Amino acid sequence: MKTLLAYLLLAICGASLTLAFAPFSIWPLMIPVLALAIRQIAKLRHRAFLAGWVFGMGWFGAGISWVHVSIADFGGLPLVGSLAIMALLCGYLSLFPALAFSLTSRFFTVNLWPLALPFFWCLSEWLRSWLLTGFPWLSLGYSQIDSPLSGWAPIIGETGLTALLLIAASLLACNGFKRATLNGGLISLAIYVSGWLALQHAWVSPKQTYSVAMVQGNIPQSLRWVPEQDQPTMDKYLHLTEPLWNSDLIIWPEAAVPKLEPLAQPYLARVNERAFNENTALITGIVNFNWETQEAWNNLIVLGKRTPTATLPDYQYFHNNRFAKHHLLPVGEFVPFEDWLRPLAPLFDLPMSSFARGAYQQANLEANGIHLAPAICFEIAFPRQVAANLYANTDMIITVSNDAWFGRSHGPAQHLEIARMRALEFGRPVLRATNNGISAFIDAKGQITARLPQFEAGSLTAPVTATEGLTPYRQLGDLPMGILLTLLLIVSITSKKHRRLFS
Repeated sequence: MKTLLAYLLLAICGASLTLAFAPFSIWPLMIPVLALAIRQIAKLRHRAFLAGWVFGMGWFGAGISWVHVSIADFGGLPLVGSLAIMALLCGYLSLFPALAFSLTSRFFTVNLWPLALPFFWCLSEWLRSWLLTGFPWLSLGYSQIDSPLSGWAPIIGETGLTALLLIAASLLACNGFKRATLNGGLISLAIYVSGWLALQHAWVSPKQTYSVAMVQGNIPQSLRWVPEQDQPTMDKYLHLTEPLWNSDLIIWPEAAVPKLEPLAQPYLARVNERAFNENTALITGIVNFNWETQEAWNNLIVLGKRTPTATLPDYQYFHNNRFAKHHLLPVGEFVPFEDWLRPLAPLFDLPMSSFARGAYQQANLEANGIHLAPAICFEIAFPRQVAANLYANTDMIITVSNDAWFGRSHGPAQHLEIARMRALEFGRPVLRATNNGISAFIDAKGQITARLPQFEAGSLTAPVTATEGLTPYRQLGDLPMGILLTLLLIVSITSKKHRRLFS
């Protein structure tokens, strides 16, 4: 009975971590709740893998419950089937914290966990970010975007924030309650104070300020790919754009134009000419399709002026001022083992669920002289991929999405939180345009400067200041934190004989 209660407490700890992330953003919860979970797993260290897995089931079961909304509403499965798929996904993701705790427990005594656990945790999170295409959602560091600890993000990135949280929480949890509380409290205070000090430093410099507008069409997901709704959707976007033509840049969200690009040429030519005549540029999402190869791409394209001095409209079909999504969403944009899975349920045969991949590294979009590093949908959750598309002359990051899949869940708020972290890490403003929210302008400090309400059709205009210069994280990536964690692991290995190192 006592063991069952311990596992229940671990599941509750994991679930309560959801409150540290958006939209709740109770960031002070992270270290004490994580410390409590680590302490419980230390008591169950002979079953550390199972204990870590139970903790993970609570963490992901509550934290990514929004995935169930899309499966239940659009997957065409009975409730028992959608719950089974959700349980399978959470069970898979829970293997990663289980692995971290299992390796730490197997090779190190509890008093050395503050040195060893951060290494194995970040290693398992790195595996989670690429294995089976990767799903790095809900990494611990994102919870600190509004905390003083966020000042470390331009230096060591979100992965580094996760490591700092693990170090502080492990010190609180291990090596004797009184001394551990003192050590962990002092470390926590030090990282937060130093983070606040780092937050005061300007790592990048402002450049030119532009007037940027975005349109949020709020098209219901059930109508997105209904052929009869193509023209009403395109008319709606043009109508909402009418007051925005005096902007330097206008952005429509992912697949805002519902027709395939080859079939939408008359419409695109009309928008292209209008944008050019208004001395602006318009970026929109659209699906391109090659009839010969039967390949489709989730694209962003630029219409209107490529540069302010352009004498002719930039767009023509398959021009190079475009971006093709690289990191495709499993099931939503490609189906693994599709010959087997597609016949099983409508979930595996959704419209537009068979895309070709764009290159990992692509040229920036150039719109009216503004250089933008693109990321479509959950690509923004992969910092190394975003970094690969940042160049010396990149002015801003643009990310477009369609979060209508997730209804009124906390998924879109978490998605926005991730975009804010990318802005802070790389010192570039982020323009986030979505179909139904949350569309927002984010400055180079990761702060939201303007936003549109969810589930409303509308437009938004705001001044956006481009930046130049490199943050330490942009220059060095995860290397400094990787070196530090490796050094801590080496110290823990050489200190195994000193059983009371921190006591």
